Parts: sequence; C-alpha cells; structure tokens
Amino acid sequence: MRRFDIGPLIVAVGSLVLLVSTFLEWYGGETAWGVFEVADVLIAALAVAALLAAVGMIAEEAAVVDRRLLPGLVLASAVLVIAEILSPPPVVGGADPQTGAWIAFASVLVMLTGTVLSLGRVSFSFAIEGREPRQRVSAVDHRPPTTEAGAPVARHEETEATEAMADEGGKTR
Repeated sequence: MRRFDIGPLIVAVGSLVLLVSTFLEWYGGETAWGVFEVADVLIAALAVAALLAAVGMIAEEAAVVDRRLLPGLVLASAVLVIAEILSPPPVVGGADPQTGAWIAFASVLVMLTGTVLSLGRVSFSFAIEGREPRQRVSAVDHRPPTTEAGAPVARHEETEATEAMADEGGKTR
C-alpha cells in the first residue's frame, strides 16, 4: 500500500495554476508579463520553486528543493500576489484586477491550504494490488453437537452414540 500526503498534491496543483495565471489577463487586457516589471518573474519563480518542493515531498527520489522551504515559498507567493492586487502597477492606471489576478489569488489560497495540510501530515492511502475473491460460506452449520453441559462432542463419539441409541430404541434426539 502506498501512502500519499494530500497537502503537497494540493500545493502542486495550486502552484501550476499560479504559473498559468501569469499568462492570463491581470489588468486592462494585459497579462502579468506585460504589466509587471519584476513581479511577474518573481511570481513565476516562486510558483516553480513551490512546485518542485511539493514534488519532492510526494516523491523523495525527485527532491530538488528542500521541503523545509515550502512554507516560505508559499507565503512569499501569497504576499506578492496580494500586494499586486491591492496596489496595481502605475502602468495600468486605475484598472480593476481581471481574471488572471483573481485566479492567482485563489491559487495562493489553495497553496496556503495545502501547506497547512502538509504541516499537519494529513494523508490518504489506497491499495494498488487487487483483492482476493470472496469465498462462499455454506448455510449449513458444521459445528459439532454439544452435551447438556455445553461441551462439544467429538465427531467419532457422535457416531458411536447415535448407533447405540439406534440399537436401544431406534430413536435419536
């Protein structure tokens, strides 16, 4: 049975969505790459680093980034995205945040949730191998008969007792 922590899986999905959101419209029909000067590169770098840390937590043989850096990476991503939404760059004027900004905000919230779950070590498991087929049980009770005191009677004694009773009167109980 293989056990996976669910927190790193959630962080990995959130970081992929954050990376994709940089290519969506953030302000005035422009992507993060067209609006920001340095923040776009930082957001992408933090998303990739968080993804690599999460993958390293899922499959330890693929660890590139130390898992202890994950909370800092996710927190830095969240602070940067929230700061860019609250204080848009001067290039966009007074434009409101659009789809890409809100998807980035949702993805950092997902990443924060995944980080908290990974710190709490929430996990799920599943079996890859198949199950054994069920065996049918007959409806007949094969327990040995008991005496009046409740002790089980062995099978060979039962046969002798039955034959003796049949010889005496021909009736069995």
